[in-house]
Amino acid sequence: MSRIPFLISIPHGGVEVPQELQDRVALSAKDLLHYSDPCSLGIFDLSRTVEAVATTSISRLAVDLNRPPYHLAPGHPDGVVKTRTVDGRAVYREGRFPDPPLIHRILLRHYFPYHDGIDRTIDTGRVRIGIDCHTMLPVGPPAHRDAGRKRPLICLGNNGDAEGNPLPGRLTTCPPAWLQALSREFVREFPLPGAVRLNDPFAGGFVCIMHFWRRGVPWIQLEVNRALFEGTSPDEVPAPGSARLRDLRDRVERALLGFWEGVRDSPEPG
Repeated sequence: MSRIPFLISIPHGGVEVPQELQDRVALSAKDLLHYSDPCSLGIFDLSRTVEAVATTSISRLAVDLNRPPYHLAPGHPDGVVKTRTVDGRAVYREGRFPDPPLIHRILLRHYFPYHDGIDRTIDTGRVRIGIDCHTMLPVGPPAHRDAGRKRPLICLGNNGDAEGNPLPGRLTTCPPAWLQALSREFVREFPLPGAVRLNDPFAGGFVCIMHFWRRGVPWIQLEVNRALFEGTSPDEVPAPGSARLRDLRDRVERALLGFWEGVRDSPEPG
């Protein structure tokens, strides 16, 4: 089977902390797993199916690849280098937040190469769409706009409205028809009412917006609910390669393949 011309980005699958930050971080290994996108590498690394996959081993709490590089503390506590977790816990020990020269070195080593790699892959001409892939908490956390609300099983975002249509003053990263076509494929896999929503609770982050802006190739943000694979308690995740993860990976893969089969001969979006 020939590979489909997709670039899969998995920016939050890592749990490692760069060596320069290890004695500064206040969180445990279990915390780093919880605040990552657990199992996202096992679900979305479709190297056998797609043209390219971009991943990182670094924790999003150390370097968040889905934030602008200029979103820094104190103005952006949830920025590229975080001071607080999504539920308000301190990431660093008191007085140990990295200074600007250290942040600069960390971004040069871990942040910019990730994005440069995506651009280089797109520049080969072998990619027609990017999919930025995440796993999300089942219920909106306290600081989020959907705090306390149950989330869908699947969220697809193009920075548009609930139908995928453009919103005034916002850059839509994928044509509505393509987003809606992908949504129909996910509805086939997850046929429960309301299981698939567009741009709610996530419309798309920095990866989608920046790389669409820079190269013009469509991007979609894909969020899979952690309730599909986690156990009854937080962080009770299945082992890599487990039947539950393989099944979920297969469903995501079928949705992407079905989507591409339906749009591959359509005019290049613009």
